[in-house]
Amino acid sequence: MGHHRIDKLSGAGLLITLGIIYGDIGTSPLYVMTAIIGQSQISELLVLGGLSAVFWTLTLQTTVKYIILTLRADNKGEGGIFALFSLLRRRFPYLVVGTMIGGAMLLADGIITPPLSVSSAIEGLRILNPDIPTVPIVMGILTALFMMQRAGTSAVGKFFGPIMTVWFGTLAVLGFAALIENPGVLRAINPMYAYQLVSSSKDAFLVLGAVFLCTTGAEALYSDLGHCGKKNIRISWIFVKTALLLNYFGQGAWLLAREGQTLGEQRPFFELMPEWFLPVGIAIAAAAAIIASQALISGSFTLVSEAIRLHMMPRFTVKFPSDVKGQIYIPIINTVMLVGCLAVVLIFQESSAMEAAYGLAITIDMMMTSILLFYFLRIREWNFFLLVPMMLVFLSIETAFLIANLSKFSQGGYFTFIIGTFYIGIMYITLRGGKIKGATVKTENLRDLRPKLKGLSRDTTLPKFATHLVYLSKVKGDEEVESTLLYSILHKRPKRADFYWFVHVEVSDEPYTKEYRVNIIEKNDIIKVQFRLGFRIQQKINLYLKQVIEELVSSGEVDLDPHYHAFHEKGYIGDFRFVLIEEEMSQENEMPLLDSLVMRLYSITKMFAGRPEKWFGLDGSSVTHELVPVVIKPIQDIKLQRKA
Repeated sequence: MGHHRIDKLSGAGLLITLGIIYGDIGTSPLYVMTAIIGQSQISELLVLGGLSAVFWTLTLQTTVKYIILTLRADNKGEGGIFALFSLLRRRFPYLVVGTMIGGAMLLADGIITPPLSVSSAIEGLRILNPDIPTVPIVMGILTALFMMQRAGTSAVGKFFGPIMTVWFGTLAVLGFAALIENPGVLRAINPMYAYQLVSSSKDAFLVLGAVFLCTTGAEALYSDLGHCGKKNIRISWIFVKTALLLNYFGQGAWLLAREGQTLGEQRPFFELMPEWFLPVGIAIAAAAAIIASQALISGSFTLVSEAIRLHMMPRFTVKFPSDVKGQIYIPIINTVMLVGCLAVVLIFQESSAMEAAYGLAITIDMMMTSILLFYFLRIREWNFFLLVPMMLVFLSIETAFLIANLSKFSQGGYFTFIIGTFYIGIMYITLRGGKIKGATVKTENLRDLRPKLKGLSRDTTLPKFATHLVYLSKVKGDEEVESTLLYSILHKRPKRADFYWFVHVEVSDEPYTKEYRVNIIEKNDIIKVQFRLGFRIQQKINLYLKQVIEELVSSGEVDLDPHYHAFHEKGYIGDFRFVLIEEEMSQENEMPLLDSLVMRLYSITKMFAGRPEKWFGLDGSSVTHELVPVVIKPIQDIKLQRKA
């Protein structure tokens, strides 16, 4: 994949797209028809109605809503609900609520999908050996998969495409072979069958909950847009959708031949395979399930990193394990997901039980995406009278699915709901805590402090703290910095340095920007540097600042010579000291109960965030930490009595 994102349409691009994007939606045939039939007697209406609902769900939800419409809403090539919110947040800041709910639910789904996909594939082994214990095998595979993340997936990614191509080819061939024996099943394309099933069946919502499983990967597909580009996704979808439909209709043909029976332990997907092919088929299914899980894991990392950029998540350590653009690894999220996935396997044991927990989170996420998409298409000046009925169609489908999935709440839906609520809580605390703290930031103008800082630079009675003293500032203005930084330099322990650098890092909405601006407030003394870096760029402020100083020296804007003796070789730019100010809540605060609780929890979440030096790519050896108390609302009316 190299250093270039694969936006352009190409054979390699299509292959990689099959490997990265379609894992989740591509493994649905393993369990969808089994879930639709459940323990019921196989009847013509159930089979044809279920197939009809699957066909129209894949057409309306996946093809029209996601492949055709939602992929238009890309933020400089990046997709997902947070990227969509980035495009809308200036005009519609209140959509942050829907974004948090949608994002949290998609992250919750990342904990259910890997166990479900892998269990469904591994349970195929029971056809060969009915007594095989599947739970330890599934747990072993998932543990290995999460352990692999730190190495990056670029090497594995090369195998993903070909394996998924084989998988979709297998789906198509098996489905087609069964379909030839009973082509009458194609009648199910008529939407009347779906309508009849839903209107006549007392278990209509249970069936709909099962049907919904066929489109669950659509949201993950949109989140992974940044890896592959929309042209590759749209073209490869033609092949993927054809293979999926052939397989679903093939399973339908197999089921129709067994009208009046119940499934028992049989799985229509594996029943389509000739006996000699079973071991190979199960192996391909297991490989596809692992790839589906991988797509969700990398999608979750992307989502969290975008949430960090929008200040909705603490600044967790983000690593870039390979040189493939867009590939990231977040250790703490990896651990949380591994623990969550293993818990799912232990609690639910069987894939049929996991299906109940699956679906609810994604339906809520899809509804939130629909709402944001409506605003996006309004901005793009779509005709209101075309847009409203179209959105009503999507929302009514999603509402039906939501009610269907809520009916499974007590059997497992509660589990994803708890995880989703946990993520929403973290987002709320991070966002609200950051706002409360941001309101306390007092700034000062560096120009007003030139005499003091110059005097400190030249005061030889004080030991020299560093040649270049660097502070990271959160204030964007060219000459403004926080008062806490100046308190650290002038009062906490006066710090004499030759150069005072104030560095502000702005993360831009484009993925790969690398720009900087310099404002020299006092030549050879006080300088503010503004970096503007893309949200996919690794922040290596140490390196970037040295490069900026070298460029300023060679252009004559900064002169290092007066500060160095002759024994320093040319090109030496001196020693650096980065002072990182860490704010802690002061004991002198008087806040409303809710704000006080939020700030306590905010401090706890920050303990799990990465150290600031890791985030900014600084060498630990050149960093000094200082604590500064934050007073948000000082305690008033302190009455002390003096006694003689």
